[in-house]
Amino acid sequence: MSFYLPKGAARPPRISHGEGVHLYDERGTRYLDATSGAVVSNLGHSNPRIVAAMAEQAHRVTFAYPRFFESEQNVRLAGKLADLAGEGFDRAFFVSGGSEANEAALKLARQYAVACGQSTRWKVISRDPSYHGSTMGAMAVTGDSFTESIYGPMFQSMPKIPAPLTYRLPPGASAEEHLAACAEALEQRIVEEGADTVLAFILEPVGGLSSGALVSPPSYYRRVREICDRYGVLLIHDEIMCGAGRTGAFLSSQHWEGSRPDIVTLAKGLAAGYTPFGAVLAPNRIVETIGAHGGFVHGHTYFSNPFSCAVAEAVIDEVVEQGLVERAARMGQYLDRRLCDLQKASRLVGDVRGKGLLMAIELVADKETRRQLPPAMNAPARLTNYGLAHGIALYNRRANRGQFGDIQLIAPPLIITEPEIDDLVERLGRSLADFERDLEREGALD
Repeated sequence: MSFYLPKGAARPPRISHGEGVHLYDERGTRYLDATSGAVVSNLGHSNPRIVAAMAEQAHRVTFAYPRFFESEQNVRLAGKLADLAGEGFDRAFFVSGGSEANEAALKLARQYAVACGQSTRWKVISRDPSYHGSTMGAMAVTGDSFTESIYGPMFQSMPKIPAPLTYRLPPGASAEEHLAACAEALEQRIVEEGADTVLAFILEPVGGLSSGALVSPPSYYRRVREICDRYGVLLIHDEIMCGAGRTGAFLSSQHWEGSRPDIVTLAKGLAAGYTPFGAVLAPNRIVETIGAHGGFVHGHTYFSNPFSCAVAEAVIDEVVEQGLVERAARMGQYLDRRLCDLQKASRLVGDVRGKGLLMAIELVADKETRRQLPPAMNAPARLTNYGLAHGIALYNRRANRGQFGDIQLIAPPLIITEPEIDDLVERLGRSLADFERDLEREGALD
């Protein structure tokens, strides 16, 4: 039995197979994959084109170490990603997942500063709450007090500023005032730390589980870009969850003019769960400067693996040829409307937010006061159990043990149809209704 499960936890259903937006357990029970697993399965399950590409590449070559051999799969994929990402993203570095991608981005930024004669720059500012991965470097920039309470002595924690959460505002502040204050907090922290020590600012342009699909207005992203430019700070966008088309643009930063980052990280939907994969995209000016000083001092056994690159290329081709980026925008609008209908009907849904097919609901005990459910209850985990009983698979990760709210992401595969969205919302509604009845019996909604 896996040691991932806490003591006494019920064992989850044992998976048999998947098809389209559905998963099946060994008993034949069907579950609608409402969160694409961990917001990974952008193409759904058992896509014939991807399965065929996997088999073809496996027959050719599955591993060739990139320090000794170049692969056509690596080169082709890098070119296609550069085209989709647009001007300023000329080079790609491929890894095995999101944590590795963010680790590589931080190291790339640091080595660039050293190569430019700015070795005093090493601090990376991030937001609280936030999530950037589970490796030591990624945890150092993650805004999560609970994980830091466990692992904090093992890494150098980096400076944090408030994330622009607007569902609950500071006393006396409007949403506009709070957003402006959160942006200005970046400049204040750079000055406090010493501008010549600050290397980068990393943020998720559309939030993941830590902030519940948080989306800010264009002015926030532009202001962040202006501040970074003023102090020579690199801007890193963590698009591990929100990139690769999920929000209705290939990169979320493409939604907002004037917000473009210097470095971007991708994973999850980039290979859609068909192989572990991630990427760092960077401009020539960074990569060539590092190259002139001996090359990037970083790597893992499976970086730029030709098998994984071939699979990711097939995924990208499917996304482009099936118009799934545009579809995510269209289906996202429909999902938003249906979730807002659910919000009106459910006593527990306090907020609906997100972009494209990266949406979230926030669970509350009282919608009028926005009072949270008791943190010890772990409401998202309980909702997941109700969901399984109603044939819907949900994913949640509780940042800061619920300090900033109880979030349930709703992020189905990009291939989902309107009738399947209707089915998703209906099953979610029944799960919420069961949860609400039990909470009433427990007195948690009084």
